[in-house]
Amino acid sequence: MSSLKHAIVIASLFGLTTNVLAGTQVTLSTTQGDIQIELYDQQAPISSNNFLKYVTSGFYKGTIFHRVIPGFMVQAGGFTPNMQQKPTTFPAIKNEANNGLKNLRGTVAMARTGAINSATSQFFINTMDNPTLDHGVRDYGYAVFGRVTRGMDVVDNIANVPTSKKGMHFDVPLKPIIILDAKVSPKPF
Repeated sequence: MSSLKHAIVIASLFGLTTNVLAGTQVTLSTTQGDIQIELYDQQAPISSNNFLKYVTSGFYKGTIFHRVIPGFMVQAGGFTPNMQQKPTTFPAIKNEANNGLKNLRGTVAMARTGAINSATSQFFINTMDNPTLDHGVRDYGYAVFGRVTRGMDVVDNIANVPTSKKGMHFDVPLKPIIILDAKVSPKPF
């Protein structure tokens, strides 16, 4: 028996599957439906841990998708339904956009200001491949730390809702799309 087959047989005897190797799973329950995200714990540990701190603290509950641009991305994690910025609870993190991960359709990345190491709670989901957001193309880039594994149809629906300007904010959905809850999902057995 080849060593690969032997390893597979042994792994199956102990109930080990590829799920063991999968990253942490987070489910965002929104007013549009659920979005499941797998975190790239190994490739983006700083951003993944930061996101998990906000998830487990309950910070995202009641925040909205406040910036929605069709054919680009949807952004969330910083504002309440009345467009009040929610004070962040943790300090800004080091940008790890040089982790080799790309801003491809369905990936999740940290939003930030013009300052390289300014990401806190806000994140975005790419609705198309966005190579201009990758490290080395535009500024330092935006750190990818996960990918949507279920609910990309929900993301696409969010990306296509009518938007307008609200105060100084552009591309705000006319009807708030609220994150009702964000939870770490148990790994399947």
